[in-house]
Amino acid sequence: MAKKKKNKQDEKPAAENYYSLKTDAVNRLVNAENAPEVSEAEIRKYKSGGKLNVPSWVKILFVKFWFGGAICYFFLWGLGIYISGLDLMFVLAVGLGMAMDLMVNNLLHYFEPEKGAYDRWMMIPFRKFWSIFLNVVYAGVLLYCIVWAYNVINTLLAGDVETATMVAVPVEPVLFGLFFMGFDMLFITIRNTTVKMIRDAKAKASEK
Repeated sequence: MAKKKKNKQDEKPAAENYYSLKTDAVNRLVNAENAPEVSEAEIRKYKSGGKLNVPSWVKILFVKFWFGGAICYFFLWGLGIYISGLDLMFVLAVGLGMAMDLMVNNLLHYFEPEKGAYDRWMMIPFRKFWSIFLNVVYAGVLLYCIVWAYNVINTLLAGDVETATMVAVPVEPVLFGLFFMGFDMLFITIRNTTVKMIRDAKAKASEK
């Protein structure tokens, strides 16, 4: 019996040393100063485990399409019974510009894996107090292209828009959202291609 008690007494300090060792190891890890930095993109890989992996470009295009359709629904359909003509187009351009500046761009910045990763998907990626005015002007250009696309389609299907007795393709949120997304990406692609060509030309000039 005495021998057994002696063994138990010998085991107790060993257990205490074991837990003390583990505690010291945890403290060293927590207080480590030279730990390598991990990018936000790498962290998101582990956060998104088990979820549906939707490509980023699909989510970006859907956001643009959804907000374009939503603005059509609330502004064009909602206010169309009160105002019309150029006044309605002006209000719609303001609504689209504000949506891009305050919601679409901020949402893309929120979902981007690292800062600036989605800048190439936005015509005006920076956020300043005056960027909303640029987005309103840009939205006016997009709106002009959308109206032009509707006129071309209806002219091809039903004849001259001014004299036609029916509208073959009326304005509704789904097609409007698709037009908004399509023209937006068209202008962004032109911008990105032009910037790339200028950079490549400067790089070649500096090598000579």
